[in-house]
Amino acid sequence: MVGAGTMGHGIAQVAAMAGWETALYDLTPDLVDRGLGRIRTNLQRGVERGKVGAPAAEAALARLRGSTDLEGAAAGADLAVEAVPEDLELKRRVFARLGASCPAHALLATNTSSLPVGRIAEGCPRPERVCGMHFFNPVHILPLCEVVRASTTTDSTVERAVAAARAMGKTPIVVRDAPGFASSRLGVALGLEAIRMVEEGVASNEDIDSAMTLGYNHPMGPLRLTDLVGLDVRLAIAEHLARELDPVRFQPPALLRRMVEEGRLGKKTGQGFYRWEE
Repeated sequence: MVGAGTMGHGIAQVAAMAGWETALYDLTPDLVDRGLGRIRTNLQRGVERGKVGAPAAEAALARLRGSTDLEGAAAGADLAVEAVPEDLELKRRVFARLGASCPAHALLATNTSSLPVGRIAEGCPRPERVCGMHFFNPVHILPLCEVVRASTTTDSTVERAVAAARAMGKTPIVVRDAPGFASSRLGVALGLEAIRMVEEGVASNEDIDSAMTLGYNHPMGPLRLTDLVGLDVRLAIAEHLARELDPVRFQPPALLRRMVEEGRLGKKTGQGFYRWEE
């Protein structure tokens, strides 16, 4: 697992819970330790709430190890998943290293929520083994995994990614490598319209979210979900979709830009459309 942040530690957790020996990589020991600590906290809460058995939690933790050596962690991997920040050139560099370090049979997956998987795969010596495996936050709770097929991705790679997602307890869907895939395109469209409604004073944050949770049976409203995903992440995806699909439909609202400039990024900073406590 490349990247121990919000998504990376969650993917590493479900991989270990699936019974796989799992290496969690990041640039510094502090980042790795922080990711492993969040996994321990998640599992402890799961045990306390009766969602996870204590022996299963202990076994999962025993399968996890941290690493700051990417090549060493990748050397014996059957599956490598990347969850670094949404920067195309950064991801291409990561896949160049993974392609050179992982065994020839290894499945290579990116957790990108919107960047073109085919462009990411161009940095890899074996692009046919690269696909998207887009998980959702919090990974240990949400059941969806979006498997993204690039033009160079082989059928066997897609089949292995689908099987891996199911082994991790996820329900996979398979989508073409189109801008925003299925989930980000739909989710961002709804989130941007909700933010425009806040700008226009249509209703309060809480009431806009209640319209979707109570009226359409969504488990979470679009504004609260934007806080959970991160306003900076939502802005980056919207800008990408505006460039690639439609500059009108996906034009980021001025309110979203202003909140990101002010550092109100949602749950991770404690303040977004809602106030979050640790």
